[in-house]
Amino acid sequence: MSKIFVMLGAAFMMLGVGAGAFGAHGLRPYFERFPDLAGTYDTAVRYHVYHALGLFAVAWLADKFPTSLTTWAGYLLVAGIVIFSGSLYLLVLTRQGWLGAITPIGGVAFIAGWGCLFLAAWRA
Repeated sequence: MSKIFVMLGAAFMMLGVGAGAFGAHGLRPYFERFPDLAGTYDTAVRYHVYHALGLFAVAWLADKFPTSLTTWAGYLLVAGIVIFSGSLYLLVLTRQGWLGAITPIGGVAFIAGWGCLFLAAWRA
């Protein structure tokens, strides 16, 4: 299982770095027209990268504490990246404010993922 989370972590890091570079360079003119969206995009990239790095921690802990909780933790972080950051990326690029209503679902997935990791370590 740890190999999967290393691969997912690396893939999400590549995407996160790409998204950050795209925001800093490719979207600069867009953010000049819509400056209020730059902070939202920055939040999406930060949480994307933080939790992609978290997948490496999950991979390490999946070897140390091989339980279903570590597996759940990894998949919840993946879901959080896709839902939280993904909804914010879409919100910024489409300017559809209703997408912000989806974002907290990703936040709950992040919290649940870290909670599962905590419980896996506590029970070990």
